[in-house]
Amino acid sequence: MAFVRGASGGWARLFASGGVWSSLGSFAFAPSAAMFFLLDMERIVTLPPQHFGSQLRETLHKQLVREVEGTCSGKHGYIVCVTRITDSGKGRVQVATGKATFHMKYQCVAFRPFKGEVVDCVVTQINKMGFFADAGPFAIFVSSNLIPEDYTFTNSEQGQSFVSGDEDVKIVKDCEVRVRIVGTRVDHAEIFGIGTIKEDYLGVLGGPEG
Repeated sequence: MAFVRGASGGWARLFASGGVWSSLGSFAFAPSAAMFFLLDMERIVTLPPQHFGSQLRETLHKQLVREVEGTCSGKHGYIVCVTRITDSGKGRVQVATGKATFHMKYQCVAFRPFKGEVVDCVVTQINKMGFFADAGPFAIFVSSNLIPEDYTFTNSEQGQSFVSGDEDVKIVKDCEVRVRIVGTRVDHAEIFGIGTIKEDYLGVLGGPEG
């Protein structure tokens, strides 16, 4: 079990099982457990005065979830879900607008892919340069140079694909593949990866679901 430093400076344990993802989110893939983190985060949430009533705290919590779940940052990765709100803070009313701001503290599950990790993903697009695949919100490109040499690109009536030399294995749209991440590019709103299947135990896992 490894530990990482959270956003607020505390230490959080890495998830011990990749299966945690399926119970916390809706993404259908099973990446390495080392890509999941339990983080302590903070955020300023603003509420208009019409919500100042008996349901204020509940509304505040729902607003926080709407604002952060599914977002991405280069530092923390993708926020999968808010697991616990540790402090809702005391509201401070803005004199000019009547709105109140709350300094909230919460825990969340984050998904941050790293170079060297192995991930299962679904092929979304194929061309002669390689193929694109999605692992939940994480997009990966596998260049033709990082596909085994016996695979050839074909463009038939059934669509574009990469076919192995013995024609037993095909990489087609919507098939499942296992990829190793060899590089990542981090933007302010997304993380894009470069992957390879040119190693043992990588490649096609199954065909498209009917």
